[in-house]
Amino acid sequence: MKRLPWQWGLALLTGICLGLAYAWVVAPMRDAKTSPSSLRSDFKDEFHSAIASAYAATGDLERARARMALLEGSNAVQALTAHAQRSLAAGEPFGRAQQLAQLASDLQAGVSSIPPPTRGIQQINTLTSAATRSIELDSTLTAEALIGTPTNAGIPSGTSPATQPPLVTRTPIPSPSSPFQLVDRQESCDPALPDGLLQVTILDREGRPLAGIEITITWSQGEERFFTGLQPEISDGYADYLMQAGTSYSVRVARVGAPVSGLSAPSCDDSGATTYSGGLQLTFREP
Repeated sequence: MKRLPWQWGLALLTGICLGLAYAWVVAPMRDAKTSPSSLRSDFKDEFHSAIASAYAATGDLERARARMALLEGSNAVQALTAHAQRSLAAGEPFGRAQQLAQLASDLQAGVSSIPPPTRGIQQINTLTSAATRSIELDSTLTAEALIGTPTNAGIPSGTSPATQPPLVTRTPIPSPSSPFQLVDRQESCDPALPDGLLQVTILDREGRPLAGIEITITWSQGEERFFTGLQPEISDGYADYLMQAGTSYSVRVARVGAPVSGLSAPSCDDSGATTYSGGLQLTFREP
């Protein structure tokens, strides 16, 4: 086997040295400072879904707001609403679009609609299961009632009952009142519109349209949900639904408060005495 000439080895060594000199001195690697807002739109959508899912689990609106600000700046509500619309159009699970729309709605309103998680319930059940098998946990029960009879079981030695840390008790989560009120209801007989078109507009206290608000419509044989903001060319606070003639509907906004019942498509006549189904226009506003 022939050995390589020494010239070849020298050339190889020279090439390595020149390459290192170029990489370290002439064109060294530099840190590229960038931000999450420069991500591609599909990557942003993945982060939107993760942020909305985390918010649905924790209800921490401020953390969700900070995370969305890194991605979208001041356009977080519009970005979430558009993502929810794309999710519905692509046939993705409804729960994903619902989480995106709920986060957009809460960011717009500035108030979290998700109750904080109740902590400590598992610890209470573990400590008191032997003494309270026949007692139903209720928010009005005191610590003594939960324990049953006074006992020092479970208290570390050397710790008096007076200095024992208080047990965590279950705090009832108050049911929120209706944040929206029906302020206007009109019948519409416009032959240019689809038959039975229910048009819903939701406004905040200042009369600005609210995007991402969930609307639930029910009737005797079913239930459906839709969101405002999916037709921004009309209004961020606009949503619509096609009602069937002869069917009575109920509409609930944001899943809280009393529904508006007895809604049905009115009967309209055109100039040729032809009967057709008209529509309804409902406007809800924050009190």
